[in-house]
Amino acid sequence: MVDKSKLEKLNSLKLLGINPYPYSFNQSNVSEQIKTNFAKFEGKAVSVAGRIMRLRHMGKLYFLDLLDSSGNIQILVREGAAAPSTMQMLKFVDIGDIVGAEGHVMKTNKGEISVDTEKITMLSKSLSTLPEKFHGLSDVETRYRKRHLDLIINQDTRKIFATRRDIISYIRNFLDSRGYLEVETPILQSVYGGANAKPFKTHHNALNADLFLRISDELYLKRLIIGGIERVYEFSRDFRNEDIDSTHNPEFTMLEFYEAYGDYNTYMRLSEELLSGLAIKIKGSEKFDYQSRKVDFKPPFRRISYVDEIKRLSGIDISEMSDGDAANIAAKEKLSIPIKNSFHVADALFDKYIKPDLWDPTFIVDYPGYMCHLTKDKRGNSKLSERFEMYVCGKEISNSYSELTDPLEQRRKFKEQAQERKKGDDEMPPLDEDFLDAIEYGMPPTAGIGIGIDRLVMILTDNISIKEVILFPSVKPEPKNANDDQ
Repeated sequence: MVDKSKLEKLNSLKLLGINPYPYSFNQSNVSEQIKTNFAKFEGKAVSVAGRIMRLRHMGKLYFLDLLDSSGNIQILVREGAAAPSTMQMLKFVDIGDIVGAEGHVMKTNKGEISVDTEKITMLSKSLSTLPEKFHGLSDVETRYRKRHLDLIINQDTRKIFATRRDIISYIRNFLDSRGYLEVETPILQSVYGGANAKPFKTHHNALNADLFLRISDELYLKRLIIGGIERVYEFSRDFRNEDIDSTHNPEFTMLEFYEAYGDYNTYMRLSEELLSGLAIKIKGSEKFDYQSRKVDFKPPFRRISYVDEIKRLSGIDISEMSDGDAANIAAKEKLSIPIKNSFHVADALFDKYIKPDLWDPTFIVDYPGYMCHLTKDKRGNSKLSERFEMYVCGKEISNSYSELTDPLEQRRKFKEQAQERKKGDDEMPPLDEDFLDAIEYGMPPTAGIGIGIDRLVMILTDNISIKEVILFPSVKPEPKNANDDQ
């Protein structure tokens, strides 16, 4: 909302012939460079720019705290030393304005590294008042809805997203150094698949076709494996029309990568190497605190059998559970789930008995075959599939398969999914004939994995909500004002 007093000052600046929104400014340095290397910069001319976060006037001295991309630096303006035009302009400057300052680096008597400024340039006159730093932006929904204010007021928020960048950069370098090729695959898909989830649907006018926002990029990356790109990865924005909670956002970032001639054992080893190295890079150690509790990323990670552990803790053998069995078990175990087939009941039993105790990185291995429609059977036990999910701090971080490469078996499993859809499980994806056509040309043995980047960032930045690590998370629209349409 426009502040009347700020608007008056804007007009006053214009009357002085000052353009309050110029085209550019020569910013020679940022605050961190100057403060970290003071000995090098002392007495030297610099030009800095940023938002005024604090403004003090003491006699003939003005002190401005400027916030730039790297931090804060103090601007000192002395009446008689600064240009008269600068002193005149200072009468119309407010907290929140973006200015440029030209001067020499020095230390005040109190030891504060500052820029002794000869000239200030107005770069953007703010018309709305910033929230008070410590009390004005405490409502979390406001922080997420108005992330621009959160970034201005809360320095910790900036650090989270700088760390997110470092995490992605480390992973990208890790994969590039091992010969993986980064690619981009379609976000709009005529047939969605690669996971069990409800999609978002749209319509393409020129093609006169319904399309879906992808729920996974798995089936497209497998097409590339079939095409001869033997190591491939993608950082993908995926979309699932699901509930929102502390670990789920409808729009999220996944990393998926695939390697020909490997299996899920390949990716258990690679996951240990990747995550332990990442912990050292970001946290300085394989062992660090998450929510005031130690978590240890040192390999080897623990391995637990999905089926055996549920049986040990609940007495229920889910390895051959039918949909009829599942409905009875759901009632007996008082599972509050809308779909009571074998897939969803097994998943709910896992959440009830196993998930709460998973803290240090743990591989949950060898899922029932009916839960794994893109996965090879476990060697020596056709009831199970060679799949693992990795959990850290109670959160699912990754999902990996020894990928199914038999086109006839893949068609059979796709048809099973289609039958479940007919029974009412709308999270089952439709049959994808185009992918089946691709796999019929021959797909090599392949390891595949998907890693949830947002949840991984949560753990490495000590955050309990996924909304803290997504710049613009999904939030409820603000209530509409009755005068909005008038």
